[in-house]
Amino acid sequence: MPTSRLEAFSDGVLAIIITIMVLELKIPHGTTLGALASNVPTILSYILSFIYLAIYWNNHHHLFQIVHHVNGPILWANMHLLFWLSLIPFFTAWSGSNHFAPIPVAFYGFDLFMAAVAYFILTKILLASHDKKSDLALALNTSLKEKASTALYFIAIIIALWFPYGALSFYVIVACMWIVPNKKIERIKNAHHREY
Repeated sequence: MPTSRLEAFSDGVLAIIITIMVLELKIPHGTTLGALASNVPTILSYILSFIYLAIYWNNHHHLFQIVHHVNGPILWANMHLLFWLSLIPFFTAWSGSNHFAPIPVAFYGFDLFMAAVAYFILTKILLASHDKKSDLALALNTSLKEKASTALYFIAIIIALWFPYGALSFYVIVACMWIVPNKKIERIKNAHHREY
């Protein structure tokens, strides 16, 4: 079956997630910078979460440029990813409204960790359903980036219980690692365009 419906559904879900998240931002009571200052943790939490959702959308979009077909297991793996991403507004609001308290920040990291695991599972199921010489197989391989980001999430979740701002810095580092999509996919797509 073609990938278009999966991509359209995923795009719609991510758009709704971002909409829900922005609706959680509360308007300050007052017109001074001091009134805005009380919302700084919520705003920072929103910005980080928006960046994460943008990273997932961007990487998901790039990934499906070289996926030729989907099947039942791929659809379920994609839903698994969307489930964890759909929880981001909840954990964003919880950590931001509680001024980055340890437990909410740890759960925020756990959700990011589980979304990363879900994305990894999706790529493995995609690889299993495509030829070993396909563009997908050429573009995807376990790299140091995947291993490093998983380790950083795990460490950050533990650190969050004592140093939540330290954990947040780890989440920012992982976001910086993934902000540029898989360059192999770009090279493969560009090579195909040059062939035509």
